[in-house]
Amino acid sequence: MKLDILAFGAHPDDVELGCAGTLAKEISLGKSVGIIDLTQGELGTRGSAVIRHQEATKAKELLGIAIRENLKMRDGFFVNDEAHQLLVIQMLRKYQPDIVLCNAIDDRHIDHAKGAKLVSDACFLSGLQKIETSFEGLTQEAWRPKVVYHYIQWKNIEPDFVVDITGFMDVKMKAILAYDSQFYNPDVKEAVTPIATKNFLESIQYRSQDMGRLIGTDFAEGFTTERYVAVSSLGDLI
Repeated sequence: MKLDILAFGAHPDDVELGCAGTLAKEISLGKSVGIIDLTQGELGTRGSAVIRHQEATKAKELLGIAIRENLKMRDGFFVNDEAHQLLVIQMLRKYQPDIVLCNAIDDRHIDHAKGAKLVSDACFLSGLQKIETSFEGLTQEAWRPKVVYHYIQWKNIEPDFVVDITGFMDVKMKAILAYDSQFYNPDVKEAVTPIATKNFLESIQYRSQDMGRLIGTDFAEGFTTERYVAVSSLGDLI
């Protein structure tokens, strides 16, 4: 299956927090979208790998994502080496996305920056014909995405561009709240983590509102890019 967009996250819920509104909007425009989680989030203070899998499946259905896979790398301990790059390359060649979205290049959680660099490096290597991979017994053809964009997470990184997600904030929040184990819920009596506070939950809304305010819309999500942002004409800008 060829996808238009493939979003990677170091943990289940990274993609939802960073760019669920953008993905929902692209799906509404007829684009095919997939998600690849690098780890199962098994080191998370709250929940478990099994629970996170159930939550990720629910979020996938809410967003209308075509495929979602988990590479089951070690949460907290995966590295950017040949073995891990090849796992990502297999997914890139399997789904042949034109656009890849991945973790923030700098963030509070060490896996986010590691995941960003791992996926970015794999996107380049995936285009080299002399790197041979196979999937389910079939030799894969080289494939390099056209662009790699990084969504913004915990830190307030200055975006290179923003996407208007007005009309898609509700589905973004529903997908995030599918992760019952991870976010603020006064009825859940588990340890409080930085993302399990009321403040963090509210910040998702007001950060998107503020990003939207800066471009004259209700809500927006920001991204950084590894190359110049290009438009075919000034009329493409809003």
